[in-house]
This record gives sequence, C-alpha cells and structure tokens, in this order.
Amino acid sequence: MAQARIKGVLSPVVTPFKADLSPDTRRFIAHCKWLLSQDCGLAVFGTNSEANSMAAEERMALLDALVAAGADPARMMPGTGACSLTEAAKVTAHATKLGVSGVLMLPPFYYKGVSDEGLFRHFSEVVQRVGDARLRIYLYHIPPVAQVPITHALVERLLKAYPQQIAGMKDSSDDWPHTKSMIDAFAKEGFDVFSGNEKPLVDNVKSGGAGCISATANINPGPIAETFRKVATPEAEALQKKINDVRGVMQGYVMIPAMKYVIAHYGADSAWNRVRPPLIEVSEAQGRDAITKLDALGFTMPGLRQAMAQAAE
Repeated sequence: MAQARIKGVLSPVVTPFKADLSPDTRRFIAHCKWLLSQDCGLAVFGTNSEANSMAAEERMALLDALVAAGADPARMMPGTGACSLTEAAKVTAHATKLGVSGVLMLPPFYYKGVSDEGLFRHFSEVVQRVGDARLRIYLYHIPPVAQVPITHALVERLLKAYPQQIAGMKDSSDDWPHTKSMIDAFAKEGFDVFSGNEKPLVDNVKSGGAGCISATANINPGPIAETFRKVATPEAEALQKKINDVRGVMQGYVMIPAMKYVIAHYGADSAWNRVRPPLIEVSEAQGRDAITKLDALGFTMPGLRQAMAQAAE
C-alpha cells in the first residue's frame, strides 16, 4: 500500500553543533522529537539547517541517528539537493531507503543562467540513479538564495516524464501570487505545493496547497500547526495573524543565528548558539531585543526546556 503524502507544517530543522563544530546528534534528535510532539514534520537539511555547510556523510549520519532514535521517517522530508550530481543522487538514495516521505531538492545552484534543459537532465539523472519506486521529489524553488529558478515549464516537463517521482514543490520565492500560480497549474495533477513560510498558510491550504515549510516552525511549531488544522474554521484568520506576528519579529534579524538564540534562551541551553562559519552568532543585544519582542507577544516554547535538559551533556 502506497505511503500517504506528507502534508501540513514542516520545519527545516536547525542543526546544533558542538564546540569543535561537528553536528551535535543528541541535541539534534531532542529538537526533532520536540517538533514532532508539536505536530510539526521534519524538513531536516533545509536552508535553515546550514545543510550546505555540512558534508553529505554528516547529513546521512544524522538522518540514520534520527531514524534509529525512533523518529518516524514518514514525517520527514530531508533536503538532498546538491551542486554535485553524484552527491545529490547518493544522499537522495540513502534517505529514500530509510523510508522518508520525500526529499527536498535544491537545483544545482553554483552555475547561474542555466537552462531548463540542463536542470531537467540533472533531476532526471537523480531519478534514474536512485532507481527506487518509493522516491518522491519535492523541488525547491528559492530564487533569492539559489538564483536558479524552478520554472513552470520545468515542472510541467518533469511531471510528464516522472509523474510518480515528482511529488511537489517548496516555493520560497516569498511571492504568494507565484505560489498560487504553481498550485493552480499543477495541484490537480497531484503536485503538492508548500509555501516557503507560514505567512500565506491559510491562503495556501484554501487554494489547494499542501501547507508550509517554514524556518520559524523551529520555534513556533504548535501555533503554526494549529493554524493548518483550523484553516476551515472561524478562528483561522486570528490564528494566522498571531503566527505572522512571530514571523515578523524574527524577520528583523539574520534568521538562522537568531532562531538558535531563541532556542538557547527558551530551552536554557547556550550550546544552541553555535553556527558554522561563514555564519556568525547574533550579538547579545540583538538576541535580547528579539526575546523582549517575543515575550511581548506572549510567545512560549512549551516543553522545550525539558527536551533540551534530557539531551544536555
């Protein structure tokens, strides 16, 4: 029996690091389990995971550890895209064999101005090299960062060639009309479109989208998941405003180190502040400013401190 498609709210899980900058597996698993407890899926190794600052072997080892710790792979959409075709295929095959719901694939992003033909060949080659009927690829459209877009024409061609393997998209254009255009064009073919943040979540779901994959789901997973569950209720718009308010605070800072500061603060675990170069930590003044603004919103991270205490060395 085919596995149900993943829907709802997913977090591109931030990656904790030890003092030597190696991934901190215990804290990573603790954070993932806390997110799952808040009804939030796991898009591990996304942009906010610092995935492109980690080796393929590091990501595969973390994924192995997470599954071994009892996290349900059906709630996971790990990022497996890479500029290297061989790396993308290797990590994608590894994740698929573990039974994940799907993989989130960046386009090969180093060379700019590449053609749809070149991108089609890249994704096609990954599908063929993996050669697994369970493979489900979610294309990752993030032009502000990758500067290599996933166009409508490319989606149409990939869907025609690989209707089972090409499952959907994360649209991180931060352009709701563009996201809706993808839903309108392809959702009827079973192509699941996730917004790249929670700001248009209600509109996404009401338009036939699949949910959101959002950085701030790392710190605000429960309320975002509640908004998804209650899209069709009279509460939806008020819930949307509340999660947008939290998002608005976080967008005032460099997102990855700011989220780590928030986790460190509410989880009472300063080790979470570490980032890998070339990123650097937020300043203490910036971090305190963010906490002051979040506290003013009545923001909380229920159960996080207990989860982090269990993982602390």
